[in-house]
Amino acid sequence: MTRTALMLIDMQNSFLHPDGENFYPTAPEVVAPAKRLLAAARDAGVLVVHVAERHREGFTDYEQIRLPVHCLKGGFNSEFHEGFGPGNHAGEITIEKRRYSAFFATDLGLFLREQGVTRVVICGVKTNVCVRATTQDAFANGLEVVIAREATNSNRPNLAEASLEDIDRYFGKVLPVDDCVALLA
Repeated sequence: MTRTALMLIDMQNSFLHPDGENFYPTAPEVVAPAKRLLAAARDAGVLVVHVAERHREGFTDYEQIRLPVHCLKGGFNSEFHEGFGPGNHAGEITIEKRRYSAFFATDLGLFLREQGVTRVVICGVKTNVCVRATTQDAFANGLEVVIAREATNSNRPNLAEASLEDIDRYFGKVLPVDDCVALLA
């Protein structure tokens, strides 16, 4: 039996709010499709995992070798963008991560196994970084992976497209949002 969960990757002010430190002009294009997926999951009672990149202020983080300090816990940038996050919704959790993959050094894999999840529908930002790393680790954890095409993008469109091609070939399926909504229903 297939049990599906929806995973929303880094739907935070840092990327999606115009004042966010990692905002890029096409990032908001994922908001409406991701909200459609979230509404479908909530209507169907599907488990929802809100993934948030959050770093500790004043402490060294290995990711800072490649990226500037960002998404500091408790700050505007680390907060979920309007309409995202678990709020008071039952059946929704937050996974905080300090690396690109939501699985690395978190209990996400264990949690999904305990809930009997066998398939994940993934959306969010950025396709070629956090979405791809999470997808690869979801596959490595034995999960069927589905990416909602219109609900993910990047400030590097060529890398986003290459990542989607690789994901579709090696790790899972890349499907239109309408098909993903049907999987969640």
